[in-house]
Amino acid sequence: MTEKSAMQALARLVPPGSRVLDLGCGNGAMLDYLQRERGCSGYGVEIDDANVLACVQRGVDVIQLNLDEGLAMFDDNSFDVVLQIDTLQHLRNAETMLRETARVGRTGVVAFPNFAHWPNRLSILRGRMPVTRRLPYQWYDTPNIRVGTYKDFEVLATKNSLRILDSFGLQDGQEVRWLPNARAGTAVFHFEHA
Repeated sequence: MTEKSAMQALARLVPPGSRVLDLGCGNGAMLDYLQRERGCSGYGVEIDDANVLACVQRGVDVIQLNLDEGLAMFDDNSFDVVLQIDTLQHLRNAETMLRETARVGRTGVVAFPNFAHWPNRLSILRGRMPVTRRLPYQWYDTPNIRVGTYKDFEVLATKNSLRILDSFGLQDGQEVRWLPNARAGTAVFHFEHA
């Protein structure tokens, strides 16, 4: 999810001047945007060599780390905001990493493909796993090891004593606040430890 309007919607959840940790930062586009447009500082965390190089070329400070190994190198409340944009669905330890996000950041922002989006539901009714712009892979070659819905995350947040500060869906770069579980391809949550 790198559309400029989607990036702007997510950036609005990050206060200007924040110290940010971007988990699974990819090529560093989001952190670069936050540094340029919102005066933020911080680090990206990425495992892929090519993405680490892209971050360095952008001037984004990046740490090469496998998120499945945790965030032990960071102290409690080290960052104002911890981002997990299109990361949670790739992790084996998703729930642990969600708790770690709440531990190292004062707030967290999570965005992930919403499996309950109506085109996905329609695909399932037709007997096939969905293949969409937001979920562009066949079931047998997807990097996503988890699928979840907007409503699923609400339950997971409650289970892990997280207080949701804001939540909405994103569809074609636009915020969806009415029936986001059915109408949005991306679920977005801004939360803090309760």
